[in-house]
Amino acid sequence: MENTIIAAQLVVGVSVLFVWIFRYDNIIKEFKQFGLSDFMRSFVGASKIALATLLLAGIWYPSFVQISSILMGIFMISAQFYHFRAHNPFLKRLPSLIFLIMCFFIAYSTMDL
Repeated sequence: MENTIIAAQLVVGVSVLFVWIFRYDNIIKEFKQFGLSDFMRSFVGASKIALATLLLAGIWYPSFVQISSILMGIFMISAQFYHFRAHNPFLKRLPSLIFLIMCFFIAYSTMDL
């Protein structure tokens, strides 16, 4: 189970970093479509990059994992909301939905019951 959690952390962390660093032109278009400000785009970007980094660092420092996966999940819920509001097709919503499910899995699996 631990390997599955680490794999999920890797997928979410690396994917978010890739999108926000190398596919930034798409991010600019989406935030304009959503009607969000440049400040909000910068805030979300910095937050997601920090959270993705914490998810990756959580492989070695597990205390970072739960809170970063919960907060990343909240961003993914927000992404679902804005994609829905913009009437984007399901395929545009699918990545954030998959990451939301993965963040829920990571957070739940790292809970101290």
